[in-house]
Amino acid sequence: MPNEAADLELAAVTKAYGETIAVDRVSLKIPAGTYCCLLGPSGCGKSSTLRMIAGHEFISDGDVVIGNQVVNDLPPAKRGTAMMFQNYALFPHLDVRDNVAFSLKMAGVGKAERRQRADELLDLVDMAKYGDRLPSQLSGGQQQRVALARALVTNPTVLLLDEPLSALDPFLRIRMRAELKRYQREFGISFVHVTHSQEEAMALADMVVVMNDGRIEQVGSPREVFNAPKTVFVAKFMGGHNVVPEGGKSYAVRADRIRLAQPGEAGTEAKVTDVEYQGMTVHVAMTRKDGTDLIATLPESEFDRSPVAAGDTVSVAWQPADRHELAA
Repeated sequence: MPNEAADLELAAVTKAYGETIAVDRVSLKIPAGTYCCLLGPSGCGKSSTLRMIAGHEFISDGDVVIGNQVVNDLPPAKRGTAMMFQNYALFPHLDVRDNVAFSLKMAGVGKAERRQRADELLDLVDMAKYGDRLPSQLSGGQQQRVALARALVTNPTVLLLDEPLSALDPFLRIRMRAELKRYQREFGISFVHVTHSQEEAMALADMVVVMNDGRIEQVGSPREVFNAPKTVFVAKFMGGHNVVPEGGKSYAVRADRIRLAQPGEAGTEAKVTDVEYQGMTVHVAMTRKDGTDLIATLPESEFDRSPVAAGDTVSVAWQPADRHELAA
């Protein structure tokens, strides 16, 4: 079974490439047994942070602490972490069983024991009957399961996942999301998962860490981060919010809290720029006279009661309680 779960802490961790600061004094505590998603746009520092935890990237300043041990100077194999890469990085010439057992072979574990352990892990990820196949004979979802088994075979205290679902088609991605969450619960260890997909982070994480420009913008549960974004960046990046400037400040209003009324009714006037049908909902994009862009997400039935089209002028309103103040 896995090692004891352990807290993971980053203390003012910095990564510099010459003059460029990729990760800027990031401090974060991930309690043992947490599914944590590092979320942000390309180039925000999330993958560099993950690689510093793994030991694949040198730390310019600060400390990575696992349990009660500073691991900065330990090689990857001695940290109690395991990494699952975006492209799975399976050895093409080894069969599935030997791929999973490879790290145990490097650690000097005997052939019978390591193959038994590999078979146990393949059984866990429903791949036991594929042990003799080569990676090229597997689908993308099957390769991902093998990569997961290979990462878990070393009994890590923390599993690190770098965009693990990005190579899969949308249907399979949703199914594998549910599987990753289930494995995390079963093993009881922390998963630290890098993604640029808000939907993925919200579906998987207990703890979402939104990063921007090498720094942490906000940490919280998916519901906290979505319902109470702290900054303009978080509100815009999470999507589903309108950022409305007023009196030198900004506030956010969720797109599903915006109502459309007829011109002349209470509200602010706007011109419809686009209408996008999304099945259960209809997205109506608008621009106010002051240039502020707004989006309303309406249930299909509500839109059908009073449809609008690009070029129409409408009145836009929301409840005062649905305004959420933002920091700069």
